[in-house]
Amino acid sequence: MKNISIIGSGSWGVALGIHLAKLGNNVKIWSFLQEEADLINNEKKCKFLPQAVVPENIICTTDFKEAIEGTEMLLIVTPSKFVRETIKKFKQFVTNQQIIICSKGFEESTLYTLNEVVEEELPNSKIGGLSGPSHAEEVSIGIPTALVIASKDDEVLKSVQETFMSETLRIYTSYDLKGAELGGALKNILAFCAGAITGLNLGDNTFAALLTRGLSEMAKLSIKMGGELKTIYGLTGLGDLIVTCMSNHSRNRRAGILIGQGKTIEEAKNEIGMTIESIDNIKTAYELSKKYDVEMPIVNTVYKVLFENFNPKQAITELMTRNPKFED
Repeated sequence: MKNISIIGSGSWGVALGIHLAKLGNNVKIWSFLQEEADLINNEKKCKFLPQAVVPENIICTTDFKEAIEGTEMLLIVTPSKFVRETIKKFKQFVTNQQIIICSKGFEESTLYTLNEVVEEELPNSKIGGLSGPSHAEEVSIGIPTALVIASKDDEVLKSVQETFMSETLRIYTSYDLKGAELGGALKNILAFCAGAITGLNLGDNTFAALLTRGLSEMAKLSIKMGGELKTIYGLTGLGDLIVTCMSNHSRNRRAGILIGQGKTIEEAKNEIGMTIESIDNIKTAYELSKKYDVEMPIVNTVYKVLFENFNPKQAITELMTRNPKFED
């Protein structure tokens, strides 16, 4: 049994809290909103997870000190764009907790992966990243899946594997934190593209081609940035890509559907009502492709659709009529 702090009361933070609490751990969740904390504490519900019931051994607070004090493990589950500013607010209360990154994305201003942000703000901490195919809606009600804890620290790998592992959640370990982080961030962009294909009423052939060529782009950038190829073809890359591109639980896919149907970015955000990591991270992926000189035509084209008013149907034509080449 551990005392665990979860920073973020969105669907994934609460789903992880439910899983850990059911295994007998004491869980404290920090929420930005008092109304979300009240709902969790008083009604044992999460507005993002209507089928889930919050166990009694979870408490939710808007006070960082209360959420972190006396814990041994701290999970960061805030939207990627808020990770640094949130850490700045709570790091005074961090002692020797293991820091586990459960968010997926980049920091736009620095082009950092989230582990780089955490390492900069919490130097000398023991850091890991938890990732893989894991819709919160399913994890919160005990539908089986498998995840990876990636870290350079053996103690973190052992601790997280032992703490999270159950008959519904299998945990693998990896030393490739960079590759795991990149897979989790980049697959959201391709899920957005998969949604756009659906919104444009294109077919299964188009969908399969997108996933395959998109995975190639993920692999090329990851290797250039120091990740391992096997990680991109594992749970944190291909596994997460499949589930995010195919499921209606995916906010990124739903956003792509709306854009494909002709909605604006703001209309898509308003309709979905939660953070859409793909839209927040497409600019960063585009800049990383330039920085590392990696050819990423899918990323570049979706960037043009979102930020240069490029028509989605024209985007498909542009991708299909690129110069002939060998498959790589």
